[in-house]
Amino acid sequence: MFTSVDYPDLLVGLETSDDAAVYKISDELAIVQTLDFFTPIVDDPYTYGAIAAANAMSDVYAMGGEVVLALNIACFPGHLPPSMVGEILRGGAEKVREAGGVIAGGHTIDDDEPKYGMAVMGLVQPQHIATKSGARPGDVLLLTKPLGVGIITTAAKSDAAQAEHLRAAVEVMLQLNRIGAQLVPQFDLTAVTDITGFALLGHAQEMAERSRVCLRIHSEQVPLLPGARDYAERWLFPGGSKRNHDYFGQWVKATPQVAEELLMLLYTPETSGGLLIAVPQDKLSRVEAFLRAAGHAHWSIGEVEPGAGIELD
Repeated sequence: MFTSVDYPDLLVGLETSDDAAVYKISDELAIVQTLDFFTPIVDDPYTYGAIAAANAMSDVYAMGGEVVLALNIACFPGHLPPSMVGEILRGGAEKVREAGGVIAGGHTIDDDEPKYGMAVMGLVQPQHIATKSGARPGDVLLLTKPLGVGIITTAAKSDAAQAEHLRAAVEVMLQLNRIGAQLVPQFDLTAVTDITGFALLGHAQEMAERSRVCLRIHSEQVPLLPGARDYAERWLFPGGSKRNHDYFGQWVKATPQVAEELLMLLYTPETSGGLLIAVPQDKLSRVEAFLRAAGHAHWSIGEVEPGAGIELD
């Protein structure tokens, strides 16, 4: 295993289980490297490609970097119509273009189940890198996207989701987390992670563990997509919800007032979810003013305290 101890220029490596690797090129420049890919989450091939690209680029933004270059990772069945493959790739390419980056190739293999994503390279200033280990007691927790994508897309697979709920979920997944590349250097923020497969509680626990603090989350302040609570009450959870609960539950203490379906919703995997940001109190008003001026939604969902794990009320 290569770590930053073995390689001093590897600023962020495997030992921290962070969102991406960061390698120092000079005193002013470092490379952010990440990858992600997954099976189709929506029926429309163009939208699937765009969501996969937004999701793959998110880790660069969580570190405070800007996307520069991407390579396609494509696994498609031989019987898939070329026009459909083309739409998936077009969706990914246009989302990377929106981010200000370029696609410079990639690799495709024959696979029975479609899978698509990207290896993404970004650039960041070495003195302005956000990680999961930078949260400090007194920080306020901000979330930049509502939750519920996982349960809504799962409901849609069985035709149980309303069309307007699915449209809202798709809109959220397509939104880039590029705001992280602006916030981190401007306000010298040190603790950011994006909410994806480990759900809010899983990624929050990673931040709590790496930062050696406790994250207190107020469950009723967590924003939810329209329909998410209803599908949760009908217990339409994907299998990943239980897996996250079984693993991360040992570090989560929830008060009896937290409804069971809401608790499980906070364990439900997200795709291209928002950023969880720990903001020092003395910077909070300026950060929130910046987000409002940028027209970027955000919600205060808790605080950082001394201790360990997650306290959920």
